[in-house]
Amino acid sequence: MQKNIGTNDRLLRVAIAVVLIAMIAAGWLSPLWTTIAAIVALALLVTSALSFCPSYLPFNLSTCREEPDRQTRPRA
Repeated sequence: MQKNIGTNDRLLRVAIAVVLIAMIAAGWLSPLWTTIAAIVALALLVTSALSFCPSYLPFNLSTCREEPDRQTRPRA
């Protein structure tokens, strides 16, 4: 698995997951929406921890910053 989630993307995913978990804990959601929110929060936390999102693959997306290729840099 090659990383395809950058730092900002990871932080946003964790923030959304925290908000969903807070809504669940506060009891603001019906049982159906609680289940949906829990699944979404779990998916966001797992993809953040792995720095990999399988839904980015079909579209060849990546939010990681590209590092310069070490072989193409001139030597001193």
